[in-house]
Amino acid sequence: QVQLVESGGGLVQPGGSLRLSCAASGSIFSIYYMGWYRQAPGKQRELVARINSGGSTNYADSVKGRFTISRDNAKTTVYLQMNSLKPEDTAVYYCNIYTRSSYDYWGQGTQVTVSS
Repeated sequence: QVQLVESGGGLVQPGGSLRLSCAASGSIFSIYYMGWYRQAPGKQRELVARINSGGSTNYADSVKGRFTISRDNAKTTVYLQMNSLKPEDTAVYYCNIYTRSSYDYWGQGTQVTVSS
């Protein structure tokens, strides 16, 4: 059974930093993308950042230059370093793994709140 377990969310002041982690376990074959999405209250879930099997990354325009996605060498853990956080970054952040066989796996979500 595949599990994605996120950690690292919390409350931070504007301008602060957080690092999210997502550890994957179970049998996942042919990972294509590992990524982070977020969903704010009353809004649709949106892509924040993702990294593909070759290491290429892409980011939402709203987080470029502030957030960095990375993964470990075993490609079982994906990270999201979030710097210069803004109140509009407040959301539930979800880890996602998408495989070449079109399987989509999601974590349970972790709350990030940016507020003074």
